[in-house]
Amino acid sequence: MRGLRATLRNAFAEAAAKPGALAAQMLVMIINDAVWVVFWVLFFDRVGTLGGWDRDSIILLQAVLTTAGGLSLGVFANARRVGTMAVGGGLDAILALPVAPLPFLLLRRIEPVNMGDLAFGIILFGVAGHPTPARTLVFVLVVLASTTLLTGFLVLTGALAFFIGRSESGELGFHAMLLLGAYPVDLFAGFIRIFLFTVVPAAFIAAVPARLVDDFDLGRALTLGAVAAVFAVAASTTFTLGLRRYTSGSVWTRA
Repeated sequence: MRGLRATLRNAFAEAAAKPGALAAQMLVMIINDAVWVVFWVLFFDRVGTLGGWDRDSIILLQAVLTTAGGLSLGVFANARRVGTMAVGGGLDAILALPVAPLPFLLLRRIEPVNMGDLAFGIILFGVAGHPTPARTLVFVLVVLASTTLLTGFLVLTGALAFFIGRSESGELGFHAMLLLGAYPVDLFAGFIRIFLFTVVPAAFIAAVPARLVDDFDLGRALTLGAVAAVFAVAASTTFTLGLRRYTSGSVWTRA
């Protein structure tokens, strides 16, 4: 654990080495997120409610999504790059170190632009999420579960590259989760709705957590935790099995 904490500190120090660039990248993402939230606010101001969702609930959904996305894509930035690194030989340097490969890989790199997501999500909840001590506690817990699920899903889809020899699966998984997770799940029906709860569990990234903050239900909370745990275990297992198939391409790179 001491080594992982040092790794995370070094990653933050590296990202903060150029504070001007860090602030600029974060600001770009904050503006992007704000525009998306304004779109939803204007939309629900016009239609009122849709599928049980209104302006306040969609703001809460976006707060969960951007906070969890900021943690997963910002703090655990390499989760998105597992497939590319597996195919391109980018894991060589990591395997030479006396550390657990996956935790080190996830903590090695900070993505400054996605730290803007994290900052925006926290601010959005604080300003428009009607925070109370109870709601804030639930918000923190569901964001942690959502982060675990998203990170696990990205690692899982990326680790498939060990077996298929192509890295596209990780990028497809990333875009599917973030795109579909940004919409209220109740707007979908039939096969697509089932798809969002199973194959690509985007419903559990923001919609289910947002509902839990608004109306906590122990059964749904346990389901969210179970789904997050399943994908975390599946990701770790697939990555570990993939390492056994990994063939060094003699490409030593910065992880």
